[in-house]
Amino acid sequence: MSTLAIRLKQARLRAGLSQEQLGIDAGLDPASASARMNRYELGKRAPDLALVEKLADVLGVPAPFFYAADNEIAELLIAFSALSKTKQAQVIELVRALERQ
Repeated sequence: MSTLAIRLKQARLRAGLSQEQLGIDAGLDPASASARMNRYELGKRAPDLALVEKLADVLGVPAPFFYAADNEIAELLIAFSALSKTKQAQVIELVRALERQ
């Protein structure tokens, strides 16, 4: 199964949404929303980038989360995106300082 498929299901379950509701909220036709989301979660099909961005918005995660193969990086992406821009800048500066050590 693809990383995108795994992350999509994780984020959907974390948000407490059904496949159908997620698809509808992301703008898919209600008649096909459940089936399309099921195919994406099974890795049989992959959504295009525009739909990935809509899904990320609905699920409250950054779009790169869906492509993070490493679990720790995936969690870091979620935590980082929840920070204010000021705190994100502080984290970036801290990481750069650690790199220089």
